[in-house]
Amino acid sequence: MQKTFTVGSKTFTLDQDKAEAAFKAKKIINGRETMTFNLLPLKYNWAYEIYKTMKANHWEPEDIIMNKDIEQWKDDSQVSDIERWIIMMGVGYFSAAEGIVGDNILHVIRELVTAPELKLVLGRHAHEENVHADSLLYMISSLGINPHECEAMFEDIPSIVAKNEFVTINSHILRRDIDLTVTENKQKFAKNLFLFGQCMEGTQFYGMFGMVLSLYRQNKFRGIGEMFRYTLRDESNHIELLRNLFMDLVEENPDIWTDAFKQELRQTMKEAIALEKQFIEDCLPVDSIGLRKEDFLQYIDYIGDRRLDGVGLPALSPGVSNPLPWLAEMMDIKKEQNFFEGRVTEYQKASSLEIESDDDL
Repeated sequence: MQKTFTVGSKTFTLDQDKAEAAFKAKKIINGRETMTFNLLPLKYNWAYEIYKTMKANHWEPEDIIMNKDIEQWKDDSQVSDIERWIIMMGVGYFSAAEGIVGDNILHVIRELVTAPELKLVLGRHAHEENVHADSLLYMISSLGINPHECEAMFEDIPSIVAKNEFVTINSHILRRDIDLTVTENKQKFAKNLFLFGQCMEGTQFYGMFGMVLSLYRQNKFRGIGEMFRYTLRDESNHIELLRNLFMDLVEENPDIWTDAFKQELRQTMKEAIALEKQFIEDCLPVDSIGLRKEDFLQYIDYIGDRRLDGVGLPALSPGVSNPLPWLAEMMDIKKEQNFFEGRVTEYQKASSLEIESDDDL
């Protein structure tokens, strides 16, 4: 069907059938290739909705006041060596992990998907990983931590090295020309989505989230805890983004979803959980006030099973309960309901390390 528009002395004819064919050709992979970034008409509406949520959640590390954290970091009477070690392990791991995620989003996933709205939201995802990496730099500089120690941690601590290698090996497999019409290659791409979305960001990040936010609940390292709360909110969107990508990919390519592949994904999650438990053992070698290692180990089993259920796979630890129910409440924050509400315009970001009043805590 064609529609004609006459404007002055000129006539333009639009081919609706051609436009509808282009829309139908939109796919997660192997879709219509175009040099234009034409979002309309949207096919993957969920991707654009997640993108809008991400925009509304924007934050900057310099908005977080770190005075109390600096005071506690320097004062043995306020925090213990175990609590400082947790922060060090968090900084050491995430300063590498955030970059690994962002790199995979840009140079693997975004390169292989074909629908423009998917590229849009994945670009935002990568931007948020930059913000998270920047927040780690802000923590390090605020507390006066030697940055070379952080680099040494993600190169010398075996549990951190193992977690990073677990995901980078898969990512490197896809950094070449790959024929995504072949079932085996489509499964490799699907595994990448599952590995980074459900295993890494969805499970392996949560041990440290839980520990830092446990300290936050005890009024320790509140600034760092606030940054982790905002990061955790971002991660929730990232997990859902990659889960939706995975589910739509499987729906469009049912040849991916074999029994053998399902078992491979469950085994991948099992390995992710084992690696995270090793990391937790290193972060919390002995229990501390308000921090029980067994709770975090159980939580990883619980959260891993949630991720499996989200993509239609059976649990690895059926019936395991959530020992940290308060963590869900920590995630329930809104941009306009943060601890510096109403004060954003009252100070310059460059002065965020000035002395704050008790009302700011």
